[in-house]
Amino acid sequence: MWRNQPFGRQCAWRIIMSSTYVIALKSSPRPQSNSNALADQAIAGAQAAGAQVESIELHRMSIQPCDACDGCQGATDDPCVIEDDMQALYPKLRRADAIVIASPVYWFALSAQAKLCIDRWYALDGPQGSALAGKQFGLVLTYGDSDPFASGAINAIRAFQDMCRYIRAGIAGIVCGSASKPGDIQRQAEVMARAFDLGRKLAGGR
Repeated sequence: MWRNQPFGRQCAWRIIMSSTYVIALKSSPRPQSNSNALADQAIAGAQAAGAQVESIELHRMSIQPCDACDGCQGATDDPCVIEDDMQALYPKLRRADAIVIASPVYWFALSAQAKLCIDRWYALDGPQGSALAGKQFGLVLTYGDSDPFASGAINAIRAFQDMCRYIRAGIAGIVCGSASKPGDIQRQAEVMARAFDLGRKLAGGR
């Protein structure tokens, strides 16, 4: 039995029914965060292009670190032995046509919530390659410094690019914005518009 019933906490999941299936993984601990605001714009863009969108708040989930047991390698059923909320997320990741990762930059990299989830994708890797191969990915980032190099945003971007290269997934786009206080990013119309366009692209829109 799981220690916690998955996704029992309010507002952890939000589902909109349509055609192409897009997952938005929000990794900020702040509900009204700037990265969440950008993710919501990407969600709106995907919806406008006719996609089914599922918004997932990683901070509300119980996700343990990968324990490097390698039990997932070569397994066909129940690929990961850790019984936490990733067990419910794995089939959604497999089914998704496109995935958005939304994160603030914390200590010059992706947030811990995002990294925990991504590390557990190792269980989706097997002799035939990754179950995420061929999917389209988007990244939305917010950071406090005006410089993506000084802020560490460039580290998060490079890690994302390397990950997509390794799993043989496509990159639909990367949207970054400098914002510190809640609501800062929503005053940047150009960045918000780019996030909306990223969502349309992930849904197959033009």
